Amino acid sequence: MSRPVPALPPWLAHALRTQRGPVPWSAVTRGALAAGPLLLVAVLTDRTSFGVVAAIAAMLAGVNDRPGSRRAAVRWLGVPALAGAAGLLVGTYAGQHVGAVPLTLVLTGLGFLAGGMSAIGPVASGAGTQLLVASAVGAGMPLPEPGWQRALAFLAGAGWLIVLRLALPTPGAMAGDYRFDGERDAVARVYDAVAELLDAVGTEAAIARRAALTGALDHAQDALAGPRLRRYAGSAAERRLHAQYAAALPLAEAATALAWVGEVVDERAVEGPRRLAAAVRGNRGTGPLPAPSRSAPALRALDDALLRAAEAFDRAEGAEHRVLARRRRARDLVRAALGTGGREYGLRVALCFGAAAAIAQALHHARWYGQHQHWYWLPVTAVFLVKPDLGPLVSRVLCRAAGTVLGALVFAGFAAVLPRPEGLVALVAVSGALIPVATRHFAAVTAVVTVLVLALVMVGGEPQASVGRIGETLLACAIVLIVGHLPMPGERGGGVRARLAAAGSAARDYLDHVLGESDDRTERWALRREAYRTLSEARTAIALAAAELPALARHTEGTDAVAVVIERLVDTTTACAVHLDDTGRLTPHHTERLDELLAELERGWQRLGLPAAAPRIRASAHTTRCPCRTLAQ
Repeated sequence: MSRPVPALPPWLAHALRTQRGPVPWSAVTRGALAAGPLLLVAVLTDRTSFGVVAAIAAMLAGVNDRPGSRRAAVRWLGVPALAGAAGLLVGTYAGQHVGAVPLTLVLTGLGFLAGGMSAIGPVASGAGTQLLVASAVGAGMPLPEPGWQRALAFLAGAGWLIVLRLALPTPGAMAGDYRFDGERDAVARVYDAVAELLDAVGTEAAIARRAALTGALDHAQDALAGPRLRRYAGSAAERRLHAQYAAALPLAEAATALAWVGEVVDERAVEGPRRLAAAVRGNRGTGPLPAPSRSAPALRALDDALLRAAEAFDRAEGAEHRVLARRRRARDLVRAALGTGGREYGLRVALCFGAAAAIAQALHHARWYGQHQHWYWLPVTAVFLVKPDLGPLVSRVLCRAAGTVLGALVFAGFAAVLPRPEGLVALVAVSGALIPVATRHFAAVTAVVTVLVLALVMVGGEPQASVGRIGETLLACAIVLIVGHLPMPGERGGGVRARLAAAGSAARDYLDHVLGESDDRTERWALRREAYRTLSEARTAIALAAAELPALARHTEGTDAVAVVIERLVDTTTACAVHLDDTGRLTPHHTERLDELLAELERGWQRLGLPAAAPRIRASAHTTRCPCRTLAQ
């Protein structure tokens, strides 16, 4: 009898995990047309250093180039580019006018700022990354242009990729205006996710399908809510997509309520959302939809939602819908950056980035690099290693080391045979095209970026530096591993606890509204979206923290159990909302389940040292009354 294969430790399993999916050919095309052509034009016009900076900016933007709408891409790519240009400007002037010690202090301060702002969200995290990378490059890369010209070159490189993102049609784009193919695909995926959840009702797969529905709704919300000059959608095609997304919200609510009940639904209930998804992709009406049974409140809610969706789809033009965006006030963003999680994040990034910059300065002034300034590679590597949202620390270190060694060896082979500079320019173009595919694994994207950057360095006139890059990367890995495991002031795991507290607060607001006197369903759906979205963010942070080495993972023990309780509470609240819409009162089963979950959540908060979060929810469940919606006694 064979022995069972032992499970890999979480930190190693995460390092070996790879994302799967189809090749993003549109992003591959943009990558091929971004850094390489920019560098070629610069070489032909004898402005090589200008082209090197623009190519670096295009490369960083390419790492952030992800599926979604063109409107959302302006924020995803543009905000980090602005931060990168600012960092390049500050780093250039600091590197030229201050000594080694003041420069290290400036970079350390930037590290604290970038780390704190990274706690706000993914776009802010990308901005923080580019701020630090560009500041180190500006301070350490020898370029003839003054700081303001370097910043303009950086913006030009990122801006070129944004232009490509906005102008190029998606290969194999769906019917309708190609400008909105990202939004159309995102909305269609929501209806697909609703159908998949309904198909899994009553099975163990329902929990994962409900989480997938949350992800699809998040993606569609971001795709539709990109930056705009007008408050409402301007074109008929965009208004139609907004109406179709709005019609999916009650469907998602009804499907979640059916999953909570756990009774298997018939195929007719699943077929309706599937036809709606096909109608979105085909940019056409739905035609007749199969009517599900109306034998239970959640089924009646599903049937009503399908009827309203069919009406919205069959209108020639969508009605005016306010753009659906997360309602995050400025003070909420500041609180996230300056709160426990932001301070912990900022301190860790500042220490790692500052230590790497200090050691790099010491090696530079000791002539360890010879006659060439390569010291910026060390702090730049530390930036990518110390980012908690990019994966667990030890996983990033392993992947970065392996990717750098592989990329440096591959580049050394190409550098020995390729003509210069035309061969290196072609290598930059090929590497840019590979970045969208390589982003599925940190080691792969590290290898591709290493090849691209080493090619840029050689085009800029510096010698082949593969061996030095390997040594500096391994040194950065050691610095980040040591600093990342040092005792920190305050409580460790603050970022995870902050996200978990935000999820608990959103669940409280959602429950308060459902059990309160308001009949505003739009507000209820917005609160439900925020509750599930913050919960998803908390679960992601918890999963990454759990994959750290035991010395770090122990600081977030017990958080996953609390997240599970919050998830059950939000699911139960959704079931209560649907039942109240149908009958005006809750059954004893609903109220007993709420009481159990609230009590369990309160115990979970106390175990984590956060005893004040649950009682506010608990009080609302017992004191809120509405004449038309009474709790069963």
